[in-house]
Order: sequence, then structure tokens, then C-alpha cells
Amino acid sequence: MDGELGDFLRSRRARIRPEEVGLPSYGRRRVPGLRREEVAQLAGVSVDYYVRLEQSRGPGDPTRTRSGGVSDAVLDAIARVLRLDGAEQAYLRAVARPRRQDGPDPAASRVRPGVRLLLDGMDRSPAYVLDHRMEVLAWNALAGAVLGFDGPGDLSLPRRLFLDPDARELYPDWDGVTEQMVAHLRLQAGHHPGDRATAELVAELSRASERFRHLWADHLVKPCDHGVKLLRHPVAGLLTLPYETLTVPAAPDQTIVAYTPEPGSETAERLALLGSWATSGAG
Repeated sequence: MDGELGDFLRSRRARIRPEEVGLPSYGRRRVPGLRREEVAQLAGVSVDYYVRLEQSRGPGDPTRTRSGGVSDAVLDAIARVLRLDGAEQAYLRAVARPRRQDGPDPAASRVRPGVRLLLDGMDRSPAYVLDHRMEVLAWNALAGAVLGFDGPGDLSLPRRLFLDPDARELYPDWDGVTEQMVAHLRLQAGHHPGDRATAELVAELSRASERFRHLWADHLVKPCDHGVKLLRHPVAGLLTLPYETLTVPAAPDQTIVAYTPEPGSETAERLALLGSWATSGAG
């Protein structure tokens, strides 16, 4: 994850044409998008300052304030020039001002009993808990039946999506789901700089999956907080599953994901049958 700030800034200035920000385009350019000096001019900072920021020279860099991070004014100006959306602005701040890491927290992977009871009480909604690496920490019976969570083993959603050949069958929109997952994983990685397990996961998937490698290089940043997923279950058939996510207040690195099918819909009926099958142990 070293050099993430510079990589992110370069990827974002590369997608903006000079004419979009009122600058003349002087014929063919060696690289696409804005030049460093153009970003600096539009943001109101010196070229040397911006170059040092992209090169991420560390805590002693003069681009950093006494508090150890790039100033709000500079980040706001750069975000405006590069036309960053809300998620991208949050990511820029996270990688420009990496928080101090205190080492792994063993409690971060423990799900409180009350949260497990909450999951079990959602008998009409497949629901599970993820950590910031998108590792499944807990789930209810219906989520197990729908997504195949069946006990100890590798419950990393990114590994399943990119390394399990059955994932393309489970997710009809596999391309869209993979793009969304990588964008969310990068956003989370920005909030956990120096997390060795995340770096190892990214390295593993980059080696094993050309699709992951391509998406990670695009520096997409987007939260997975709500939406609709299509799943093709081997028993229940095609399921249309709106979903919502909720952060666990006492464990901010844990997220509850709940699929919420429309009452009375074909998907709701299929889930009810699947839930009955799962709880009865049939099959």
C-alpha cells in the first residue's frame, strides 16, 4: 500500500481533460489528463508542493502540517480540482492523514452475543457480519443457505468472488459485483493503512486474478452501503435481493449486511422455502 496517496492522485488527474476545467489543450499529450503543474495552478499551491504531495515523502515532508497531516485547505482545493465525490474525498483524507496503527486488535474479529441474536432474529432476511477486509464473521441460517456459509474455512468474500469458479454462476452480474467489491475494499484499506492482512490479501488476489489486478489498478473508491444484488441459487433459482448495511456502534470495523426482499415478492417466497429447507436440515 506504499505510495497510495500518489497513485490515487495520479489516477484521478488522468481522468480529467484540460478543457473540462477551463484550460487549453496543447495538442497531443504524453499522458492523459491534467499535468501536475495544472493541478497545482488550479488548486492554488506551488508546483513543488504538489509534486512532493504526489511523491508522498513522509512525515518530514514540508507539505505536511505540524499536526502531521496535509491541511484541510489543500485537500479541499485538490478535491475540487480533481472533482472527487464524497467517498473519494473521504479516501483522500484517509491516505493523506494515515492514522497511527496500534497493531492487530483481537477483539475486532469477535462478534458480540447480542449481535448474533439480532442476526438470528432476522429469520426472513439473509444477514451476516463483515469486518473491514470483507471477512464474514457471523451469519444467520438463511444467509448460510443462500451464500453457502457452512462453518470454519475461508470466509473471505473477495477470495470467494475472485478465486471460486462457482462465483460467476452465483452472481449473474459478476463484472459489476467485482467492481463494487474492489472499490469498497480499497476504501476500507485507506482507513486501515499498514494493515498487513489487507496487504497480503491484495497481493494474493493480484497474483491470482487478472480481473482483480485490473480493477485494483483503477483506484476505484466507493462504499457498498446499499443496493440490489442478483443471485442465482442452485436450489431457489434467481433471487433479487435489495440490501442495506449497518455499522455496529460498539465495533466500528464491523458491518451488518442484511438482504431485504420485498414482502410478497417471488424472491421472498423462494427465501421462505429455502429457510424452511435449511432449518429442517432437508437435503
